[in-house]
Amino acid sequence: MKNIILITISILFLSQNIWSQDSESLNLKNVMIVGQQDDLSDRYILEVGLLQLFTDNNIKSKASLNVIKEGGEDDIILNDSIYASLKSEGIDTYVLVSIRGYNNRFKLSDEASPLEDEINAGHLYPLYRESASNVTFSFTFYRDMKPVHYELIRTGTVGSRDAVMKKLLKKVDKKLRKEWK
Repeated sequence: MKNIILITISILFLSQNIWSQDSESLNLKNVMIVGQQDDLSDRYILEVGLLQLFTDNNIKSKASLNVIKEGGEDDIILNDSIYASLKSEGIDTYVLVSIRGYNNRFKLSDEASPLEDEINAGHLYPLYRESASNVTFSFTFYRDMKPVHYELIRTGTVGSRDAVMKKLLKKVDKKLRKEWK
């Protein structure tokens, strides 16, 4: 009987610690949004939509499209001079947004990849695919080039690129208001 009580108390204690870590705020103030899309129009829609949402929530933000020249590579934001310039503008957090797949099979990994690895990784999925039942996005937040938060957001049934963005922005807005701000 004592063992059952000890196990129950241990489980409750551990679950409280897990929930408190998850509910800890990111305290976002200044964010650089990097949409990891191969298609420039998808990237533009993703970054501008998120930029507007972050701005509406009083978070100073900048899209990577304002830093990376057209046709340029994403790894330019790893450049020391670009990093220092962004830091002088007050940008202290990078958020990388990518699509991980179109089903519920993709699971959250144990830890986020380093910024350089994530920037250099290939991202083949477009924002919308006709046969997709849902879209899984990963949001990875970096401060001082180190991952501080990693999360998956799934949108439900999707019928168009606009529908994907509308559902994504609605879910991100809730996250911003409750957990990330």
